[in-house]
Amino acid sequence: MAEEEPKPLNYIPEVILKKRKSNEEWAIRRKEQLEQRMRKSKGDNFTIKKPEQFIREYRDKELDLIQMKHRGKRKRRALLSPESKLLFIIRIGGKNDMHPKTRKILYSLRLRRIFSGVFLKANDRVVKILQMVEPYITYGSGKKTGCFKELGKYGIVGMEDIVNEVATVGHHFKEVSHFLCPFNTQRARKGIAGKEKAF
Repeated sequence: MAEEEPKPLNYIPEVILKKRKSNEEWAIRRKEQLEQRMRKSKGDNFTIKKPEQFIREYRDKELDLIQMKHRGKRKRRALLSPESKLLFIIRIGGKNDMHPKTRKILYSLRLRRIFSGVFLKANDRVVKILQMVEPYITYGSGKKTGCFKELGKYGIVGMEDIVNEVATVGHHFKEVSHFLCPFNTQRARKGIAGKEKAF
């Protein structure tokens, strides 16, 4: 018999072999994660809501809407002095049993999370809106304390100009307040004093 010449083995670079191995390991991990997720979703976490619970939630939301309308109509003494043009608003309330209209007002004020705050120009319309969502926010007037390309066209070039524009509620207050993101403040260490209902 004639001897056959040995054929050279196909050479596969080491990098490709390592990549195949890591892809296989990743696929196995991903499959295990999906199986765990399916087991968890089909587990005993499923609870059946009683009709009384649906009725209670519906009534709470309707009560919140009614109370919001009453707060908007209520006559109050002037909360703003003539020299205070600036308001700092902080959201302190949560989302439980909140009517969608209340949530929409909070979102329009850019208060999407608890303990987030924004600056607003004080006027009658803003104060009326704040009265509607009063249980979920707190607000007060601010006082002046001691590289921005978007604000450069308004003549605002530094931090001092931003502080001045916000504190004095200048001509470009709207642009500056929208340039600033809502502030996220820290949760109070001992909670909020006088808090009656946990949200």
